[in-house]
Amino acid sequence: MGSNGIRFFSGSTVLQKTGIFTGPILALVLLLLFDLDKNNPLVTSTASVALLMAVWWITECIPLAVTALLPVILFPLMGIMNGREVSALYFNHIIFLFIGGFIVALAMQKWNLHSRIALFTLLLLGIKPKRILLGFMVATWFLSMWISNTATAMMMVPIALSIIISLENTLGNEGVRKYSVGLLLGIAYSASIGGIATLVGTPPNLSFSRILTITFPEVPEISFATWFFFAFPISLTFLFIVWFILSLFFCRVDFRLNRDLFRRQYVALGKMSFEEKVVLGVFLALAFLWLTRADIGFGNFVFPGWSRLFPRADYINDGTVAIALAMLLFLIPSRDNSRLMDWKSAERLPWGIVLLFGGGFALASGFKESGLSEWFGMQLSGLETLSSGVLVSSICMLITFLTELTSNTATAEMILPILAAVSVAISKNPLLLMIPATLASSFAFMMPVATPPNAIIFGTNRLRIIDMVKTGFFINLLGVAVLTLGILLLGSLLEIDPAVMPVWAK
Repeated sequence: MGSNGIRFFSGSTVLQKTGIFTGPILALVLLLLFDLDKNNPLVTSTASVALLMAVWWITECIPLAVTALLPVILFPLMGIMNGREVSALYFNHIIFLFIGGFIVALAMQKWNLHSRIALFTLLLLGIKPKRILLGFMVATWFLSMWISNTATAMMMVPIALSIIISLENTLGNEGVRKYSVGLLLGIAYSASIGGIATLVGTPPNLSFSRILTITFPEVPEISFATWFFFAFPISLTFLFIVWFILSLFFCRVDFRLNRDLFRRQYVALGKMSFEEKVVLGVFLALAFLWLTRADIGFGNFVFPGWSRLFPRADYINDGTVAIALAMLLFLIPSRDNSRLMDWKSAERLPWGIVLLFGGGFALASGFKESGLSEWFGMQLSGLETLSSGVLVSSICMLITFLTELTSNTATAEMILPILAAVSVAISKNPLLLMIPATLASSFAFMMPVATPPNAIIFGTNRLRIIDMVKTGFFINLLGVAVLTLGILLLGSLLEIDPAVMPVWAK
Protein backbone atom coordinates (compact mmCIF):
# COMPACT_ATOMS: atom_id res chain seq x y z
CA MET A 1 0.00 0.00 0.00
CA GLY A 2 1.33 3.41 -0.92
CA SER A 3 2.31 6.00 1.64
CA ASN A 4 -0.88 7.96 0.91
CA GLY A 5 -3.16 4.93 1.26
CA ILE A 6 -5.45 4.25 4.18
CA ARG A 7 -3.84 2.02 6.80
CA PHE A 8 -6.62 -0.21 8.08
CA PHE A 9 -4.63 -1.29 11.13
CA SER A 10 -2.89 2.00 11.90
CA GLY A 11 -2.15 2.19 15.61
CA SER A 12 -3.46 -1.33 16.31
CA THR A 13 -1.62 -3.82 18.50
CA VAL A 14 -0.94 -7.40 17.42
CA LEU A 15 -3.75 -8.57 19.70
CA GLN A 16 -6.21 -6.14 18.08
CA LYS A 17 -5.14 -7.12 14.56
CA THR A 18 -5.64 -10.78 15.45
CA GLY A 19 -8.96 -10.23 17.20
CA ILE A 20 -10.70 -8.45 14.32
CA PHE A 21 -10.45 -11.62 12.19
CA THR A 22 -10.38 -14.28 14.90
CA GLY A 23 -13.74 -13.22 16.33
CA PRO A 24 -15.79 -13.70 13.13
CA ILE A 25 -13.91 -16.88 12.18
CA LEU A 26 -14.54 -18.52 15.56
CA ALA A 27 -18.18 -17.40 15.51
CA LEU A 28 -18.71 -18.88 12.03
CA VAL A 29 -17.00 -22.15 13.00
CA LEU A 30 -19.30 -22.47 16.00
CA LEU A 31 -22.38 -21.54 13.96
CA LEU A 32 -21.70 -23.84 10.97
CA LEU A 33 -19.94 -26.84 12.49
CA PHE A 34 -21.57 -27.25 15.89
CA ASP A 35 -25.12 -27.89 17.05
CA LEU A 36 -25.31 -27.20 20.79
CA ASP A 37 -29.00 -28.07 21.04
CA LYS A 38 -30.57 -30.17 18.27
CA ASN A 39 -34.05 -29.12 19.34
CA ASN A 40 -33.27 -25.41 19.40
CA PRO A 41 -30.96 -23.90 16.74
CA LEU A 42 -31.21 -20.46 18.39
CA VAL A 43 -28.92 -21.69 21.18
CA THR A 44 -26.02 -22.09 18.74
CA SER A 45 -26.87 -18.83 16.97
CA THR A 46 -26.83 -16.85 20.22
CA ALA A 47 -23.62 -18.57 21.36
CA SER A 48 -21.90 -17.55 18.12
CA VAL A 49 -22.90 -13.88 18.64
CA ALA A 50 -21.72 -14.06 22.26
CA LEU A 51 -18.40 -15.58 21.15
CA LEU A 52 -17.86 -12.82 18.58
CA MET A 53 -18.64 -10.12 21.15
CA ALA A 54 -16.39 -11.77 23.74
CA VAL A 55 -13.39 -11.91 21.39
CA TRP A 56 -13.87 -8.32 20.24
CA TRP A 57 -14.39 -7.09 23.81
CA ILE A 58 -11.32 -8.93 25.10
CA THR A 59 -9.03 -7.82 22.25
CA GLU A 60 -10.62 -4.32 21.94
CA CYS A 61 -10.00 -4.49 18.19
CA ILE A 62 -12.80 -1.96 17.77
CA PRO A 63 -14.19 0.33 20.49
CA LEU A 64 -16.06 -1.56 23.23
CA ALA A 65 -19.19 0.52 22.64
CA VAL A 66 -19.24 -0.38 18.93
CA THR A 67 -19.01 -4.10 19.73
CA ALA A 68 -21.93 -3.59 22.11
CA LEU A 69 -24.12 -2.66 19.11
CA LEU A 70 -23.76 -6.09 17.45
CA PRO A 71 -27.02 -7.48 18.96
CA VAL A 72 -28.97 -4.68 17.24
CA ILE A 73 -27.77 -6.11 13.91
CA LEU A 74 -27.32 -9.83 14.49
CA PHE A 75 -30.20 -10.77 16.80
CA PRO A 76 -32.93 -9.74 14.29
CA LEU A 77 -31.01 -11.14 11.29
CA MET A 78 -30.54 -14.52 12.98
CA GLY A 79 -34.09 -14.69 14.31
CA ILE A 80 -33.03 -14.52 17.96
CA MET A 81 -35.00 -11.43 18.98
CA ASN A 82 -37.20 -8.78 17.40
CA GLY A 83 -35.19 -5.69 16.47
CA ARG A 84 -37.68 -3.44 18.25
CA GLU A 85 -37.27 -5.40 21.49
CA VAL A 86 -33.46 -5.41 21.24
CA SER A 87 -33.31 -1.67 20.66
CA ALA A 88 -35.49 -0.96 23.70
CA LEU A 89 -32.93 -2.69 25.94
CA TYR A 90 -30.36 0.04 25.29
CA PHE A 91 -32.28 2.65 27.30
CA ASN A 92 -33.92 1.88 30.64
CA HIS A 93 -34.07 3.01 34.28
CA ILE A 94 -30.54 1.74 35.01
CA ILE A 95 -29.19 3.89 32.19
CA PHE A 96 -31.01 6.90 33.64
CA LEU A 97 -29.59 6.14 37.09
CA PHE A 98 -26.10 6.25 35.56
CA ILE A 99 -26.77 9.41 33.54
CA GLY A 100 -28.32 11.31 36.46
CA GLY A 101 -25.58 10.34 38.90
CA PHE A 102 -22.89 11.22 36.40
CA ILE A 103 -24.37 14.66 35.69
CA VAL A 104 -24.21 15.47 39.42
CA ALA A 105 -20.59 14.24 39.43
CA LEU A 106 -19.77 16.46 36.44
CA ALA A 107 -21.27 19.44 38.27
CA MET A 108 -18.96 18.71 41.23
CA GLN A 109 -16.01 18.73 38.84
CA LYS A 110 -17.21 21.85 37.00
CA TRP A 111 -17.23 23.90 40.22
CA ASN A 112 -14.14 22.16 41.66
CA LEU A 113 -16.03 20.83 44.67
CA HIS A 114 -14.24 17.47 44.40
CA SER A 115 -10.84 19.14 44.93
CA ARG A 116 -12.11 20.90 48.06
CA ILE A 117 -13.38 17.59 49.48
CA ALA A 118 -10.06 15.85 48.75
CA LEU A 119 -7.85 18.54 50.24
CA PHE A 120 -10.09 18.92 53.29
CA THR A 121 -9.74 15.17 53.93
CA LEU A 122 -5.95 15.37 53.66
CA LEU A 123 -5.82 18.31 56.09
CA LEU A 124 -8.02 16.40 58.49
CA LEU A 125 -6.00 13.17 58.61
CA GLY A 126 -2.48 14.43 59.26
CA ILE A 127 1.03 14.78 57.82
CA LYS A 128 2.92 11.61 58.82
CA PRO A 129 3.72 9.12 55.98
CA LYS A 130 1.05 6.58 56.94
CA ARG A 131 -1.53 9.29 57.61
CA ILE A 132 -0.85 11.01 54.28
CA LEU A 133 -1.34 7.65 52.55
CA LEU A 134 -4.56 7.12 54.51
CA GLY A 135 -5.74 10.62 53.67
CA PHE A 136 -5.27 10.08 49.95
CA MET A 137 -6.90 6.68 50.08
CA VAL A 138 -9.93 7.82 52.11
CA ALA A 139 -10.49 10.86 49.88
CA THR A 140 -10.16 8.79 46.70
CA TRP A 141 -12.35 6.01 48.11
CA PHE A 142 -15.12 8.41 49.12
CA LEU A 143 -15.16 10.34 45.84
CA SER A 144 -15.13 7.16 43.74
CA MET A 145 -18.44 6.11 45.33
CA TRP A 146 -20.11 9.00 43.51
CA ILE A 147 -17.95 9.98 40.53
CA SER A 148 -16.13 7.72 38.09
CA ASN A 149 -12.95 6.06 39.32
CA THR A 150 -11.19 7.48 36.26
CA ALA A 151 -12.11 11.09 37.13
CA THR A 152 -11.25 10.50 40.79
CA ALA A 153 -7.79 9.15 39.98
CA MET A 154 -7.16 11.93 37.46
CA MET A 155 -7.92 14.50 40.15
CA MET A 156 -5.92 12.89 42.97
CA VAL A 157 -2.74 12.07 41.04
CA PRO A 158 -1.67 15.72 40.46
CA ILE A 159 -2.13 16.44 44.18
CA ALA A 160 -0.03 13.38 45.02
CA LEU A 161 2.67 14.37 42.53
CA SER A 162 2.97 17.82 44.13
CA ILE A 163 3.67 16.13 47.48
CA ILE A 164 6.11 13.65 45.92
CA ILE A 165 8.06 16.46 44.23
CA SER A 166 8.16 18.40 47.51
CA LEU A 167 9.55 15.34 49.28
CA GLU A 168 12.14 14.73 46.56
CA ASN A 169 13.38 18.29 46.95
CA THR A 170 13.79 17.71 50.69
CA LEU A 171 14.88 14.06 50.97
CA GLY A 172 16.21 13.21 47.51
CA ASN A 173 14.75 10.98 44.79
CA GLU A 174 15.95 7.63 46.17
CA GLY A 175 14.65 8.27 49.66
CA VAL A 176 11.18 9.00 48.34
CA ARG A 177 10.82 6.57 45.42
CA LYS A 178 9.43 3.65 47.41
CA TYR A 179 6.97 5.83 49.28
CA SER A 180 5.81 7.48 46.05
CA VAL A 181 5.05 4.04 44.57
CA GLY A 182 2.89 3.20 47.60
CA LEU A 183 1.10 6.54 47.43
CA LEU A 184 0.23 6.13 43.75
CA LEU A 185 -0.85 2.51 44.23
CA GLY A 186 -3.03 3.62 47.15
CA ILE A 187 -4.86 6.08 44.88
CA ALA A 188 -5.47 3.47 42.16
CA TYR A 189 -6.57 0.76 44.56
CA SER A 190 -8.90 2.94 46.65
CA ALA A 191 -10.57 4.28 43.48
CA SER A 192 -11.56 0.71 42.59
CA ILE A 193 -12.46 -0.25 46.17
CA GLY A 194 -14.71 2.77 46.67
CA GLY A 195 -16.62 2.06 43.47
CA ILE A 196 -18.17 -1.15 44.79
CA ALA A 197 -19.86 0.60 47.75
CA THR A 198 -22.70 2.18 45.74
CA LEU A 199 -24.78 1.13 42.75
CA VAL A 200 -23.49 4.13 40.77
CA GLY A 201 -19.87 3.78 41.87
CA THR A 202 -18.75 1.57 39.00
CA PRO A 203 -20.48 0.31 35.81
CA PRO A 204 -20.46 -3.44 36.67
CA ASN A 205 -22.78 -2.76 39.64
CA LEU A 206 -25.40 -1.25 37.34
CA SER A 207 -24.88 -4.03 34.80
CA PHE A 208 -25.61 -6.58 37.51
CA SER A 209 -28.78 -4.81 38.62
CA ARG A 210 -30.28 -4.77 35.14
CA ILE A 211 -29.11 -8.25 34.03
CA LEU A 212 -30.59 -9.69 37.22
CA THR A 213 -34.02 -8.20 36.47
CA ILE A 214 -33.85 -9.26 32.80
CA THR A 215 -33.09 -12.85 33.77
CA PHE A 216 -35.40 -13.02 36.80
CA PRO A 217 -38.32 -10.62 36.26
CA GLU A 218 -39.89 -11.48 39.63
CA VAL A 219 -36.79 -10.66 41.70
CA PRO A 220 -37.35 -8.00 44.42
CA GLU A 221 -35.64 -4.73 43.59
CA ILE A 222 -32.12 -4.20 44.90
CA SER A 223 -32.31 -0.50 45.71
CA PHE A 224 -29.45 1.93 46.22
CA ALA A 225 -29.88 1.63 50.00
CA THR A 226 -30.01 -2.18 50.00
CA TRP A 227 -26.82 -2.38 47.97
CA PHE A 228 -25.10 0.29 50.09
CA PHE A 229 -25.78 -1.39 53.43
CA PHE A 230 -24.39 -4.65 52.04
CA ALA A 231 -21.38 -3.41 50.03
CA PHE A 232 -20.23 -0.45 52.14
CA PRO A 233 -18.86 -2.58 55.04
CA ILE A 234 -16.98 -4.80 52.56
CA SER A 235 -15.54 -1.75 50.80
CA LEU A 236 -14.54 0.01 54.04
CA THR A 237 -12.97 -3.12 55.54
CA PHE A 238 -10.92 -3.83 52.43
CA LEU A 239 -9.82 -0.18 52.22
CA PHE A 240 -8.20 -0.37 55.66
CA ILE A 241 -6.69 -3.80 54.94
CA VAL A 242 -5.07 -2.45 51.77
CA TRP A 243 -3.91 0.70 53.61
CA PHE A 244 -2.29 -1.50 56.29
CA ILE A 245 -0.52 -3.63 53.65
CA LEU A 246 0.73 -0.61 51.69
CA SER A 247 1.91 0.99 54.94
CA LEU A 248 3.98 -2.10 55.73
CA PHE A 249 5.46 -2.28 52.24
CA PHE A 250 6.04 1.38 51.40
CA CYS A 251 5.97 3.59 54.51
CA ARG A 252 9.34 2.67 56.02
CA VAL A 253 10.49 6.25 55.73
CA ASP A 254 10.24 8.84 58.49
CA PHE A 255 9.33 12.39 57.60
CA ARG A 256 6.75 15.04 58.36
CA LEU A 257 5.38 17.31 55.69
CA ASN A 258 4.60 20.87 56.46
CA ARG A 259 0.82 20.98 56.83
CA ASP A 260 1.00 24.34 55.04
CA LEU A 261 1.59 22.47 51.77
CA PHE A 262 -1.99 21.18 51.86
CA ARG A 263 -3.32 24.35 53.47
CA ARG A 264 -1.86 26.54 50.72
CA GLN A 265 -3.58 24.42 48.06
CA TYR A 266 -6.83 24.54 50.02
CA VAL A 267 -6.61 28.33 50.56
CA ALA A 268 -5.88 28.77 46.85
CA LEU A 269 -9.39 27.44 46.18
CA GLY A 270 -10.74 30.53 47.95
CA LYS A 271 -13.92 30.68 49.98
CA MET A 272 -16.58 28.15 49.18
CA SER A 273 -18.59 29.71 46.37
CA PHE A 274 -22.35 29.87 46.10
CA GLU A 275 -22.20 27.34 43.27
CA GLU A 276 -20.14 24.87 45.33
CA LYS A 277 -22.56 25.13 48.25
CA VAL A 278 -25.59 24.46 46.06
CA VAL A 279 -23.94 21.56 44.23
CA LEU A 280 -22.90 20.11 47.59
CA GLY A 281 -26.49 20.45 48.78
CA VAL A 282 -27.81 18.70 45.66
CA PHE A 283 -25.20 15.94 46.06
CA LEU A 284 -26.14 15.37 49.72
CA ALA A 285 -29.84 15.45 48.85
CA LEU A 286 -29.27 12.89 46.11
CA ALA A 287 -27.42 10.54 48.44
CA PHE A 288 -30.08 10.96 51.14
CA LEU A 289 -33.00 10.39 48.76
CA TRP A 290 -31.31 7.30 47.29
CA LEU A 291 -30.72 5.85 50.74
CA THR A 292 -34.24 6.51 52.04
CA ARG A 293 -36.40 5.92 48.95
CA ALA A 294 -37.30 2.29 49.68
CA ASP A 295 -38.17 0.68 53.02
CA ILE A 296 -35.12 -0.16 55.15
CA GLY A 297 -35.44 -3.16 57.45
CA PHE A 298 -33.60 -3.56 60.76
CA GLY A 299 -34.66 -6.95 62.03
CA ASN A 300 -38.37 -6.73 62.81
CA PHE A 301 -38.38 -2.93 62.51
CA VAL A 302 -38.95 -1.37 59.09
CA PHE A 303 -38.10 2.28 58.40
CA PRO A 304 -40.61 3.36 55.72
CA GLY A 305 -39.19 4.89 52.54
CA TRP A 306 -40.35 8.31 51.35
CA SER A 307 -41.67 6.82 48.09
CA ARG A 308 -44.69 5.64 50.11
CA LEU A 309 -45.88 9.27 50.14
CA PHE A 310 -46.76 8.94 46.44
CA PRO A 311 -49.74 7.09 44.91
CA ARG A 312 -47.58 4.28 43.44
CA ALA A 313 -44.35 3.81 45.38
CA ASP A 314 -43.35 0.93 43.09
CA TYR A 315 -43.33 3.29 40.09
CA ILE A 316 -40.45 5.30 41.57
CA ASN A 317 -36.89 3.99 41.23
CA ASP A 318 -33.37 5.26 41.80
CA GLY A 319 -33.19 6.44 38.18
CA THR A 320 -36.21 8.70 38.82
CA VAL A 321 -34.37 10.32 41.73
CA ALA A 322 -31.11 10.69 39.81
CA ILE A 323 -32.72 12.46 36.84
CA ALA A 324 -34.84 14.71 39.10
CA LEU A 325 -31.80 16.01 41.00
CA ALA A 326 -29.69 16.25 37.84
CA MET A 327 -32.41 18.32 36.14
CA LEU A 328 -32.45 20.65 39.13
CA LEU A 329 -28.85 21.60 38.33
CA PHE A 330 -29.94 22.82 34.88
CA LEU A 331 -32.60 25.04 36.49
CA ILE A 332 -30.70 26.74 39.34
CA PRO A 333 -28.85 29.88 38.16
CA SER A 334 -25.23 30.53 39.05
CA ARG A 335 -23.74 33.91 39.97
CA ASP A 336 -22.37 34.45 36.45
CA ASN A 337 -25.88 34.47 34.92
CA SER A 338 -25.55 30.93 33.60
CA ARG A 339 -26.79 27.71 35.23
CA LEU A 340 -25.09 25.34 37.64
CA MET A 341 -25.00 22.81 34.83
CA ASP A 342 -25.07 23.31 31.07
CA TRP A 343 -25.24 20.87 28.20
CA LYS A 344 -21.67 21.60 27.12
CA SER A 345 -20.47 20.20 30.45
CA ALA A 346 -23.00 17.34 30.28
CA GLU A 347 -21.64 16.30 26.88
CA ARG A 348 -18.67 14.88 28.78
CA LEU A 349 -20.92 12.01 29.81
CA PRO A 350 -19.26 8.72 28.78
CA TRP A 351 -21.86 7.77 26.18
CA GLY A 352 -19.69 4.80 25.21
CA ILE A 353 -20.39 3.28 28.62
CA VAL A 354 -24.13 3.80 28.04
CA LEU A 355 -23.89 1.76 24.81
CA LEU A 356 -21.73 -0.82 26.57
CA PHE A 357 -24.46 -1.22 29.20
CA GLY A 358 -27.03 -1.67 26.46
CA GLY A 359 -24.97 -4.33 24.69
CA GLY A 360 -24.65 -6.28 27.90
CA PHE A 361 -28.38 -6.02 28.59
CA ALA A 362 -29.19 -7.15 25.03
CA LEU A 363 -26.78 -10.08 25.31
CA ALA A 364 -28.34 -11.14 28.62
CA SER A 365 -31.81 -10.95 27.11
CA GLY A 366 -30.65 -12.99 24.10
CA PHE A 367 -29.26 -15.65 26.44
CA LYS A 368 -32.64 -15.95 28.11
CA GLU A 369 -34.91 -15.74 25.04
CA SER A 370 -32.90 -18.24 22.96
CA GLY A 371 -32.47 -20.85 25.69
CA LEU A 372 -28.67 -20.44 25.81
CA SER A 373 -28.81 -19.64 29.54
CA GLU A 374 -30.55 -22.94 30.22
CA TRP A 375 -28.01 -24.79 28.04
CA PHE A 376 -25.06 -23.28 29.96
CA GLY A 377 -26.72 -24.25 33.21
CA MET A 378 -27.04 -27.86 32.12
CA GLN A 379 -23.38 -28.05 31.09
CA LEU A 380 -22.17 -26.74 34.45
CA SER A 381 -24.63 -28.57 36.68
CA GLY A 382 -21.72 -30.55 38.21
CA LEU A 383 -20.83 -27.49 40.27
CA GLU A 384 -23.74 -28.40 42.54
CA THR A 385 -21.42 -30.54 44.66
CA LEU A 386 -19.20 -27.60 45.66
CA SER A 387 -19.75 -25.87 48.99
CA SER A 388 -20.93 -22.24 48.95
CA GLY A 389 -17.56 -20.97 50.20
CA VAL A 390 -15.57 -22.83 47.54
CA LEU A 391 -18.02 -21.76 44.84
CA VAL A 392 -17.90 -18.06 45.79
CA SER A 393 -14.10 -17.97 46.17
CA SER A 394 -13.62 -19.78 42.84
CA ILE A 395 -15.85 -17.25 41.05
CA CYS A 396 -14.01 -14.34 42.70
CA MET A 397 -10.63 -15.78 41.74
CA LEU A 398 -11.66 -16.39 38.12
CA ILE A 399 -13.18 -12.94 37.59
CA THR A 400 -10.43 -11.05 39.43
CA PHE A 401 -7.67 -12.43 37.23
CA LEU A 402 -9.76 -12.35 34.03
CA THR A 403 -10.40 -8.64 34.60
CA GLU A 404 -6.64 -8.03 34.68
CA LEU A 405 -6.74 -8.43 30.89
CA THR A 406 -10.21 -7.15 29.95
CA SER A 407 -12.62 -4.31 30.64
CA ASN A 408 -14.34 -4.92 33.97
CA THR A 409 -17.72 -3.89 32.54
CA ALA A 410 -17.34 -6.16 29.52
CA THR A 411 -16.25 -9.01 31.80
CA ALA A 412 -19.31 -8.58 34.02
CA GLU A 413 -21.67 -8.44 31.06
CA MET A 414 -20.19 -11.59 29.51
CA ILE A 415 -20.17 -13.64 32.72
CA LEU A 416 -23.30 -12.59 34.64
CA PRO A 417 -25.89 -14.16 32.27
CA ILE A 418 -23.95 -17.44 32.38
CA LEU A 419 -23.78 -17.42 36.18
CA ALA A 420 -27.51 -16.69 36.37
CA ALA A 421 -28.18 -19.83 34.34
CA VAL A 422 -25.70 -21.91 36.32
CA SER A 423 -27.32 -20.90 39.60
CA VAL A 424 -30.69 -22.24 38.46
CA ALA A 425 -29.14 -25.48 37.20
CA ILE A 426 -27.38 -26.18 40.51
CA SER A 427 -30.27 -24.85 42.65
CA LYS A 428 -28.25 -22.04 44.24
CA ASN A 429 -29.43 -18.51 44.92
CA PRO A 430 -28.43 -16.51 41.80
CA LEU A 431 -27.18 -13.66 44.02
CA LEU A 432 -24.67 -16.06 45.60
CA LEU A 433 -22.91 -16.36 42.24
CA MET A 434 -23.69 -13.06 40.49
CA ILE A 435 -22.78 -10.61 43.28
CA PRO A 436 -19.26 -12.05 43.90
CA ALA A 437 -18.61 -11.86 40.16
CA THR A 438 -19.82 -8.25 40.04
CA LEU A 439 -17.65 -7.13 42.95
CA ALA A 440 -14.61 -9.13 41.80
CA SER A 441 -14.70 -7.45 38.39
CA SER A 442 -13.62 -4.23 40.15
CA PHE A 443 -10.88 -5.95 42.19
CA ALA A 444 -8.05 -6.15 39.64
CA PHE A 445 -4.90 -4.58 41.07
CA MET A 446 -1.96 -6.08 39.13
CA MET A 447 -1.78 -4.80 35.56
CA PRO A 448 -1.83 -1.25 34.15
CA VAL A 449 -4.54 -2.26 31.67
CA ALA A 450 -6.81 -3.79 34.33
CA THR A 451 -8.59 -0.56 35.34
CA PRO A 452 -8.38 3.11 34.30
CA PRO A 453 -6.90 4.15 37.71
CA ASN A 454 -4.12 1.58 37.25
CA ALA A 455 -3.38 2.99 33.81
CA ILE A 456 -3.39 6.58 35.12
CA ILE A 457 -0.83 5.97 37.87
CA PHE A 458 1.34 3.91 35.51
CA GLY A 459 1.27 6.86 33.12
CA THR A 460 3.14 9.00 35.68
CA ASN A 461 6.31 6.99 34.87
CA ARG A 462 7.06 6.80 38.60
CA LEU A 463 6.52 3.08 38.99
CA ARG A 464 7.24 -0.05 37.00
CA ILE A 465 4.96 -2.90 36.01
CA ILE A 466 6.84 -5.18 38.41
CA ASP A 467 5.94 -2.79 41.26
CA MET A 468 2.28 -3.18 40.37
CA VAL A 469 2.39 -6.93 39.77
CA LYS A 470 4.20 -7.83 43.01
CA THR A 471 1.90 -5.80 45.20
CA GLY A 472 -1.24 -6.29 43.12
CA PHE A 473 -1.03 -10.10 43.09
CA PHE A 474 -1.07 -10.15 46.89
CA ILE A 475 -3.89 -7.59 47.04
CA ASN A 476 -5.87 -9.66 44.50
CA LEU A 477 -5.69 -12.71 46.78
CA LEU A 478 -6.73 -10.63 49.78
CA GLY A 479 -9.62 -9.25 47.76
CA VAL A 480 -10.85 -12.76 46.95
CA ALA A 481 -10.76 -13.64 50.67
CA VAL A 482 -12.55 -10.43 51.74
CA LEU A 483 -15.26 -10.81 49.10
CA THR A 484 -15.86 -14.46 49.99
CA LEU A 485 -16.18 -13.68 53.70
CA GLY A 486 -18.28 -10.61 52.95
CA ILE A 487 -20.78 -12.59 50.88
CA LEU A 488 -21.06 -15.37 53.46
CA LEU A 489 -21.29 -13.03 56.49
CA LEU A 490 -23.34 -10.13 55.07
CA GLY A 491 -25.33 -11.95 52.39
CA SER A 492 -28.38 -11.99 54.66
CA LEU A 493 -28.72 -8.23 54.07
CA LEU A 494 -29.60 -9.12 50.47
CA GLU A 495 -31.57 -12.17 51.64
CA ILE A 496 -28.92 -14.55 50.34
CA ASP A 497 -29.33 -17.93 52.02
CA PRO A 498 -26.89 -20.44 50.45
CA ALA A 499 -29.19 -23.30 51.46
CA VAL A 500 -32.41 -21.84 50.01
CA MET A 501 -33.38 -21.32 46.39
CA PRO A 502 -35.63 -18.21 46.31
CA VAL A 503 -39.08 -18.50 44.78
CA TRP A 504 -38.37 -15.76 42.22
CA ALA A 505 -35.52 -17.83 40.73
CA LYS A 506 -37.44 -21.08 40.25
